[in-house]
Amino acid sequence: MAKQLITVDPLTRIEGHLKIKVEIENGVVTNAYSSGDMFRGWEIILKGRNPLDAPPITQRICGVCPIPHGVSSVLALDDAFGIKPASNGRIIRNLLLGAEFVHSHLLHFYHLCALDYVDITAILQYSGLDPGLNKIKDWVKADIEAGLPGAGAPFLPRYKGDYIEDTETNIQAIASYVKALNIRRKSHEMLAIIGGKIPHCQTLFPGGAATILSLDRLIAFKSRLSEIRTFIDSTYIPDVLAIASLYPDYFRIGRGAGNFLSYGGFPVDDQGNNYYTSGVYIDGKLMDFDRNKISEYVKYSKYSSGSGLHPSEGDTIPDAKKPDAYSWIKAPRYDNKVLEVGPLARAMITYLKGNDSDFKALLDSALSALGAKPQDLISTMGRHAARALELKLLTAKMDQWIDQIDLSAPVHTKHDIPRIAEGAGLTEAARGSLGHWVSLDNWKIRNYQAVVPTTWNAGPRDDYGNMGPYEQALMGAPVADPDNPIELGRIIRSFDPCLACAVHVMEGDKEVLKFRIC
Repeated sequence: MAKQLITVDPLTRIEGHLKIKVEIENGVVTNAYSSGDMFRGWEIILKGRNPLDAPPITQRICGVCPIPHGVSSVLALDDAFGIKPASNGRIIRNLLLGAEFVHSHLLHFYHLCALDYVDITAILQYSGLDPGLNKIKDWVKADIEAGLPGAGAPFLPRYKGDYIEDTETNIQAIASYVKALNIRRKSHEMLAIIGGKIPHCQTLFPGGAATILSLDRLIAFKSRLSEIRTFIDSTYIPDVLAIASLYPDYFRIGRGAGNFLSYGGFPVDDQGNNYYTSGVYIDGKLMDFDRNKISEYVKYSKYSSGSGLHPSEGDTIPDAKKPDAYSWIKAPRYDNKVLEVGPLARAMITYLKGNDSDFKALLDSALSALGAKPQDLISTMGRHAARALELKLLTAKMDQWIDQIDLSAPVHTKHDIPRIAEGAGLTEAARGSLGHWVSLDNWKIRNYQAVVPTTWNAGPRDDYGNMGPYEQALMGAPVADPDNPIELGRIIRSFDPCLACAVHVMEGDKEVLKFRIC
């Protein structure tokens, strides 16, 4: 059979714009390209500014996940200034980052990915639904009857595919979709309670935080966290396991590079020990993480920047007309290896290190219920399972961290800004390993570089021709109907792409929207 070329541009139900191009032969992907369609410019904006401008500005990299960028930025400044955050400041950062994890993980599963599996049109078969479900029913009905684009958004239009056949399971999933909207709102309320506002809070600061703590704020935060933990236990994890049990083939599809990286994050004490452990897993071997082994390649990226540079030495020089380049995303590598970052990476490293008995027990129980093995996690469905399980344990830790706050102690360490300095802020965001690198000269930012989770996962081929994680995950994937390539969306969405983090400024005179498929 002749090769067929499929281009999905843009891939919808992700954050930002991503183009996926694949070649299909005999119903299987034989070649793949992941392209970010926009130019990244934030590093250029930061040059010459006061370093204290970095935390609020870098949060504008993304409206969906601003807190991780704020945390990574203040960690970089802590490092450059040679200071440690006050204990209360450290805990506040953890709580803000944890609340962001809640928002991102629930958004990812229910409002971006679930519609790859749930048959939303099944709701038309039911009457006597609650108001929330009736509203969805009205939207779907209007879209089908009128045939107007956007009438049933974000549920229609959609690919044809093998959606869940059991109507009761569908209705439960649709009901959970509505519930998750309210729970996500609770997480944003938590962020506003101790962050002042969201998105783009103003309280992340070198040396800790700028939050005025009070008992009523902590109680308000903790009460919402309790509701969220109940939802995770009673709804989120059961929904993920239910869908996973109905699509066991996706434990074998979308494996990707099979190599993993975690910087570690959520410091649990003032000595630098983290709740999320750092590590790398390459070619079947677990190793300690060495930040000096990170580099970024640009042979197939639209930059004339130096290739193979460590982020601390990196630059951002756009070249829209560069021959053979097909993405505005760079290609990060660790020791010249392609590594995946994110919840799956954290799960694999934590499981293999064996230093979290609670996580190992929870994961073993979930795998047993699904009839799966640990290696089956390296897959499309494994990424969903890893997110749900890590959120259960992270929110339990958040409950403990609240109780560690001392209302009589400071939230901030006083400091001076050095004339010349360098620093790095490495942490874990919901989508994976996030790093900011800053250098100062004459008390101002000389250079600033950010390597985000989606840069690691969505990057193109490197100078040696090695495919990025998205591209490798697509290789060998079955595509039953080239006119309805639902499989491609399921694989890529399992990574939770955030293209606003990876690229930032649109190319001029470019048609971004070619067709719209939810």
